[in-house]
Amino acid sequence: MSQMHFYQPSLGHGLAHDPFNSIIAPRPIGWISSQSGDGVLNLAPYSFFNAFNYVPPIIGFASIGAKDSLKNIQETGEFCWNLVTKPLAEKMNQTCAAVGPQVDEFQLAGLTPKASSVVAVPHVAQTPVAFECKLSQCIQLTTASGDAVNTWLVLGEVVGVHIDKGLLKDGVFDTIAAQPALRGGGPADYFTISEALKFQIYRPA
Repeated sequence: MSQMHFYQPSLGHGLAHDPFNSIIAPRPIGWISSQSGDGVLNLAPYSFFNAFNYVPPIIGFASIGAKDSLKNIQETGEFCWNLVTKPLAEKMNQTCAAVGPQVDEFQLAGLTPKASSVVAVPHVAQTPVAFECKLSQCIQLTTASGDAVNTWLVLGEVVGVHIDKGLLKDGVFDTIAAQPALRGGGPADYFTISEALKFQIYRPA
């Protein structure tokens, strides 16, 4: 019979590394492009990211602390999500750098901003998939007892989608061919996917 490690987060986990991120993994990366009201571009990755609704499509990410992306989105009401692929992982990592709000992470990482079709915020030209988004909700998280947490959940309605046609096979998006980079739990752990790891389960009729 297996033994279980139990802990209460408020009292500490007692391990070498907090297992929370490792358990909720691998996670898609919220590579968010935004711009200030003055037009200064920002590009930053967020590991707490996912999709939350089909129609209309809504995605969201959590900003731990009031970072530049959050401030820009609150100011303009717009942002883009850019797919991080394995070939783009190193450049994504460069946009993690702790730099001032005046620094353009597109330039810092050697990436090209590409004009979007619906929103004013550009997306990453090198990515094969990008979502143009309009802010739908920005929610400061609270504890179970109602105390405010220094984290904001940013939800955006996807109003424009760009997909490299080479990733569309018979009208179906080829997730494996896109080589998405996925965040793991360790301080430097990332994953991707392969055909060998794929399995299919159809829903009951």
